[in-house]
Amino acid sequence: MSFNASKFAPALIVLVAGVGLSGCATKSYVREQIAPVSQRVDTLEARLQETDGTAKAALAEAQANGQRIDQINGRVDGVEQRLQAQEARPKRPRH
Repeated sequence: MSFNASKFAPALIVLVAGVGLSGCATKSYVREQIAPVSQRVDTLEARLQETDGTAKAALAEAQANGQRIDQINGRVDGVEQRLQAQEARPKRPRH
């Protein structure tokens, strides 16, 4: 028995074409497979935006609190200076 390539060529072409074409995905299949991932990404993006808003609000509040603390520190420093000045003055005897 001799090998005759011309007899097997059409079968080989059909086999190669069948394997090659079976790997193609349709647009609807791809959309179907991507939909759950896309929904998760959308959900995570929404949560990220919410978290970002919360973080920005917290930062603004922290900065405002820092300014208030600076003001209070200034007032406390003034009170301490007045108190030290009063303690440094000689006391007058009471009559």
